[in-house]
Amino acid sequence: MRDLLKEPPDVVAAERSRVANEGWGAQLLELQTPDGQWGGGTYYPKWTSTINTLMLLRDLGVDPTHPKVRDAVELVRAKVVHDTPDQPFFGGETEVCVNGRVLVLGEYFDVPDSDSLAGWLLTQQLDDGGWNCEAPPSIRSSFHSVICALDGLAEFERRHGASAEITAARQRGQEYLLDRKLFRKRSTDEIIDEKWTRFSFPTRWHYDVLWGLDYLRSVGAEPDERAAAAIELVESKRDADGRWALDHFHPGQAHFDLDEGEGRPSKWITLRALRVLDWYHASR
Repeated sequence: MRDLLKEPPDVVAAERSRVANEGWGAQLLELQTPDGQWGGGTYYPKWTSTINTLMLLRDLGVDPTHPKVRDAVELVRAKVVHDTPDQPFFGGETEVCVNGRVLVLGEYFDVPDSDSLAGWLLTQQLDDGGWNCEAPPSIRSSFHSVICALDGLAEFERRHGASAEITAARQRGQEYLLDRKLFRKRSTDEIIDEKWTRFSFPTRWHYDVLWGLDYLRSVGAEPDERAAAAIELVESKRDADGRWALDHFHPGQAHFDLDEGEGRPSKWITLRALRVLDWYHASR
């Protein structure tokens, strides 16, 4: 309704208010236990743990101001801690991929405890413009870490407004992706990892080309010729009925099925592909 049909904000808000009370959103909120957790853990088991469930609620567009959501988030804030180090959930831990996602959640759900993670991510940015969960000793960025960090910094700016320092860091990270055409080696133009050409939902922490493009769309980036090969990949996957299939589901536990399975048409992939193509072609 928002991204494809361009419905008025009040119409979108009315529909969004239903997520906490009906369907998957309501089911997820009901699965929270009195200790604030989902799945019995903060990060594990995958993919029913607290961090992954909160990310899915965000993907579903749950209204962060809804009373049921506020109660759930406050319970997490009061009771859930990370295993390493032993500190409050929204304070983050030691890996870029985790802290980028915690920052996303803290900003989306309007939790003040997470604000410091934006500054922490700035200190972790590498000379090539990206991030890596294994830095140090690694001095080369990882696409997985880059997209998680970028998502977190973008969510921070949506909540607090643009910051010169954070915008500059995001733009450096975006250049890291674009310099590699979102999935190719700079030196040889070879595909870095074939798995990145297979589209997933939920993405979890795993980078893929569609996630990279959808991030650029979400921050209003100017379409860049360096993204053309990635756009062609998206277009090539459209079937005769105008839909896209779920290419890959990351192995692990799930609360319930969000699609009909690998190789079957996916509403989630179709939505994300359509809005990426709208962004890229309309702006050009």
